Amino acid sequence: MNGRLTFGEFSAFTALIWGLSNPMRNIGIIINDLQRFMASLSKIIEVYYAHPDIVNEHKPVVKRRYNGLIQFDHVSFKYDNVTVLEDISFTVEPGKTIAIMGATGSGKTTLINLIPRFYDVAKGRVLVDGTDVRKLELDELRGNIGVATQDVLLFSETIDGNIAYGNPDLPEEDVMKFATLSAAHDFIRKMPDGYDTVVGERGVGLSGGQKQRIALARAMAVQPPILILDDTTSAVDLETEEHIQKSLRDLDYSCTKIIIAQRVSTTAQADRILILDNGRIIEEGSHAELLAKQGYYYEVFKLQTEGIGRQANAHG
Repeated sequence: MNGRLTFGEFSAFTALIWGLSNPMRNIGIIINDLQRFMASLSKIIEVYYAHPDIVNEHKPVVKRRYNGLIQFDHVSFKYDNVTVLEDISFTVEPGKTIAIMGATGSGKTTLINLIPRFYDVAKGRVLVDGTDVRKLELDELRGNIGVATQDVLLFSETIDGNIAYGNPDLPEEDVMKFATLSAAHDFIRKMPDGYDTVVGERGVGLSGGQKQRIALARAMAVQPPILILDDTTSAVDLETEEHIQKSLRDLDYSCTKIIIAQRVSTTAQADRILILDNGRIIEEGSHAELLAKQGYYYEVFKLQTEGIGRQANAHG
């Protein structure tokens, strides 16, 4: 071509490059998708072949319906040889409420995770209705415990379906009843399709407080003899929290409640309060008893009541 291209040759060359560009770009996309697929596949395979650490004994004890008596008998627990709980002992009678307070990292969440056997103790025993939880049938144990946490998982499902998830046969009127108890009914009614509104990844977005209230309704809807609440009112205002606390006191079924909370307004109504620090119980008693001791709980009470007073004066 003597170093020169005719217009026709240039046009043909340009068409060739253009024709190759899309396939090359598609190859890059395919390679990227393949890498993502392989990463996902390896995780699926890992989960599929994983063996759970927590399993039933050879002949587990079957109780059907529990009464809700909970006992910690000199319980200790470690993560990777680091002590998280040490020599924890207390009892919660059926139908009573115990509140747990402490700084971040004090062991509160670990403690409640030992009841449904998400972990097993290193020393001591956790007993439900007088039986070591390690001897109880695992699915039945967890089926008798309702759990709501501050980090809420909602399914890509209707609000109705999310609330009734643990009790699929729950009538519509009962779904609304538990939503009302958790202070969720009013905001649900205002949503595009009410209780048929789809939430989650494919649905409408909800605030942290709204998610917590739906999760609480879901936990109560199982009507469990044991209800565990891990800071489930952290994202709601004080008025809503007061409504929820009253609902928990007035439940129409017997239920032992274990509540992790940072607000004294939540813990004040509990039958007993535990204060954890570095995995140990440093204070224990009723609201009045702990105030009289003028320790950790008393200092938290002073800080929070002074803060509420300043807010009230500012609004006044």
